[in-house]
Amino acid sequence: METLIRIALAEDANMIAPLFDAYRMFYKQPSDINGATDFIRERLEQNESVIFIALINGEAVGFTQLYPIFTSVGMKRTWLLNDLFVTDTARGKGVATALLNAAKDFGKATNSKWLMLETAKDNFTAQALYEKNGWTRGTDFFYSVQL
Repeated sequence: METLIRIALAEDANMIAPLFDAYRMFYKQPSDINGATDFIRERLEQNESVIFIALINGEAVGFTQLYPIFTSVGMKRTWLLNDLFVTDTARGKGVATALLNAAKDFGKATNSKWLMLETAKDNFTAQALYEKNGWTRGTDFFYSVQL
């Protein structure tokens, strides 16, 4: 059972939407599968984000979404790793780490100054994952300024 990580295309929106909807529900938002599908499709069609999707046996089991931002001082693009989600059935199988590594590789490939992320102060599971994968802790959130 090998995990395939690839960059999502606009036509993958229907496959990503249930994952995105579940991610939003984790953050106490109401389910809105149609809205999730439209949002993901629009981000991809308008090249406003980069989404990596994780597949096991052709089934979508996780994703991470990066948004471009910039550092004026560094005069470079950076990436905000805004969303990371893995289904319950795929947790503990290295999927989240594979998605984080894909994001890191993408940051390097695009000559990014850094990747950054933040998570809720009480999301201890995510914090442990990020620390395990070399991300550094800030005062209120986890983030990294290293590639």
